[in-house]
Amino acid sequence: MDTVGRAGGRLGSRQLAAMLPEPAGFRPAYRYLARAVGELILDGRIALHVRLPAERELAEALGTSRATVTAVYDLLRESGYARSRQGAGTWTALPEGRTPRGVTRALGAPAAGIDLARAALGLPPAVADALARVRERLAEHTHTAGYHPYGLAELRAAVAERFTRRGLATVPEQILVTSGAQHALTLVLGLLAAPGDRIAVENPSYPNALEAMRRARLRTVPVPVADTGWDTGIVASTLRQAMPRLAYLIPDFHNPTGCLLPDAERAGVLAAAGRAGTWLIVDETLAELALDVPAPAPLASHAPPGGAGQVVTIGSMSKTHWAGLRIGWLRAPSRLVTELAAQRVASDMGGSVIDQLLALDLLSAADGGPAPDRLALLRARRDALTGALAADLPHWSWHLPPGGLSLWVDLGAPVATALAERVLDYGVRIEGGGYFATDPGLFEQRLRIPYTAPADTLREAVRRMAAALADGLPSPAAQRRPHWIA
Repeated sequence: MDTVGRAGGRLGSRQLAAMLPEPAGFRPAYRYLARAVGELILDGRIALHVRLPAERELAEALGTSRATVTAVYDLLRESGYARSRQGAGTWTALPEGRTPRGVTRALGAPAAGIDLARAALGLPPAVADALARVRERLAEHTHTAGYHPYGLAELRAAVAERFTRRGLATVPEQILVTSGAQHALTLVLGLLAAPGDRIAVENPSYPNALEAMRRARLRTVPVPVADTGWDTGIVASTLRQAMPRLAYLIPDFHNPTGCLLPDAERAGVLAAAGRAGTWLIVDETLAELALDVPAPAPLASHAPPGGAGQVVTIGSMSKTHWAGLRIGWLRAPSRLVTELAAQRVASDMGGSVIDQLLALDLLSAADGGPAPDRLALLRARRDALTGALAADLPHWSWHLPPGGLSLWVDLGAPVATALAERVLDYGVRIEGGGYFATDPGLFEQRLRIPYTAPADTLREAVRRMAAALADGLPSPAAQRRPHWIA
């Protein structure tokens, strides 16, 4: 999902027209168009403080009257989504009291509501127990300043050993400890790409990763992921034809589809990226949440000896342990790790020593992955969710994922956005499939439903969604036209 325009810039009339739904059949058209522009601003697809097209130009691009566009702009100004400057045109804005959706989603569900917008488990007892043991190790660091741009040496060694144990020989110099996987991705995008560079990305994909690409002003090249997974022939041809600077993949229990890239196809993906000269960013955040199959080996382990030189593997403890423990990492060539560490100093100097010691304690326990009882809990909750869906919403369908944290559900009709908005009134927050798309208007018949909440909560959420459908949804939004490409 790309943002159009940037602060202080100008939005072209054809660009804006391509993003807006067809107003035909909606009365009054100006009110419908104004609402659509406001939604694009809230979603971040149109940047703030960008100059909107002149009324005459936009009217021509939309094939409507100038009076209609004048009414659209008047309503945007009235509702706070636009401000006018004398002699300088009309500029996008955010109404007072409104929060961009990326922030709203991070805040969770309304009071007494059910949050199905985030796929994350709660705090496990192991984290609380480890806190009691960290005090002794902390004393060993009292003589230091506490700045560790690369991460604590002992934690880097533990993460490296973890990769080695999983089949990818690694030394500590190849590890950079970060404040979560998202931090690792942002660092890599900032170092390896420049505005305007292409990045191949699965469609659908992880929304926060798409947001990071948008903020880096990269051009996304979508690669489809179906219910049955990837067509690696399409992956290879996309890399060959587009020759993107980067490619971002989630091969292990893909978010949101839950698909697992087969071992037999991993070497081919690595080879295709190598031939295209593309840096491959592999997101392993969900790799150890294997519920029905053995945990997969790192994708980079399928490269021939010395053949993983342009692969960056990122991971974190957010999904396996707890999202509140902001510890992630990346594995890359040692030279690149040095450059990334130098870059991160400009933003945060290094992560929390206490958090890193806590992570070290958890990774030192057993094999460092999620506890077996945590995986058993996920299986039970997945069963509860699928059972409730089969009972209350039998016309919905899905492929059971072999791991991960969520179902990618086919609703049978393009009603995901309308349903997500309606069930807020029933105390349920959930994301429609369009939130995971590289471009607007896609996956309107899909919902991502995490099975991370307690079983009774999941059953109640399904009951409320069924009730919302039974009570009727508003008319589905008009299909958006694709982005106009310069």
